[in-house]
Amino acid sequence: MTARARHAQGGAWRSPAPGLGRWVDRHISWFFILPAGLFLAAVVVFPVLYTGVLSFYRWSGSATAAATWVGLSNYADVFAIDPGFRNALWVTAYFTGVSVLIEVILGVGLAQMLNREFIGKGLARTLLILPIAGTPVAFALIWRNMYNPSYGIFLWFAELLHLPPQRWIADVVTVIPSLILFDVWQWTPLIMLITLAGLVSLPSDLYEAAQIDGASPWQVFWRITLPLVRPTIVAAAMLRLMDSLKTFDQIYVTTQGGPGIASQTLNLYVFDQAFQYLNFGYASALLVVLFFVILAGNLLLVTMRRGQA
Repeated sequence: MTARARHAQGGAWRSPAPGLGRWVDRHISWFFILPAGLFLAAVVVFPVLYTGVLSFYRWSGSATAAATWVGLSNYADVFAIDPGFRNALWVTAYFTGVSVLIEVILGVGLAQMLNREFIGKGLARTLLILPIAGTPVAFALIWRNMYNPSYGIFLWFAELLHLPPQRWIADVVTVIPSLILFDVWQWTPLIMLITLAGLVSLPSDLYEAAQIDGASPWQVFWRITLPLVRPTIVAAAMLRLMDSLKTFDQIYVTTQGGPGIASQTLNLYVFDQAFQYLNFGYASALLVVLFFVILAGNLLLVTMRRGQA
């Protein structure tokens, strides 16, 4: 007898699997996010796992030559016999450490300035955030021309100040400071915006009490503003640290790691190993090491933030 016949005779139709229907009702929300989860797993999780597995092989990217299992040999090469890795690690630490430190100091100072009322505040804020509104590659092309030792605008500045001409990004001594100047110009506004958001949310009664007590502007900043906004500053520094350690496009367009290997960061070194020398297994091991370098830097900042909370 069919379900319709039973219903016609007055019998109530029941689902053959009522438990399944209740389970679907309880977990229906997961079915809506499942496509997005599968997509993220395909484009994020799988490449990470594949890179980790490939780091234990030696492979040139050939379709005819199979990958060869070498175990931890790639990692041993990274830390034991590769001077290029040590140079890239030093360049990355130098570039990231100095640029992020300067960006945090300038960003906090600019945020403190914009937290006050003055004529032209809106215009100043708009002009200051312009560097982060453009394409990094386009800005890198502009700065490469500005640093040109033959016709760049920095040559004109040097002549105006009666300084000897500099080769800027073409000299092993000045290339990293030149890149740091470019990075500071472009990413200080990011620190400024994040810090400004933290400053706006601070309670005003503390400043009114400090003003009544006769505290100087420096005392107000050091004793009230900085302790309250410090977690926001650390969060902004974490964002910049992660991004700065992975910097690739600005440096590649500007110097391509040169002159020589003077500005070859870890990301550029991995790129050269993979796509110029076709050492995909070794490049994968370098990426794993770079991941742990970024993780260690962020864990350090997280520890600092918790200690200040």
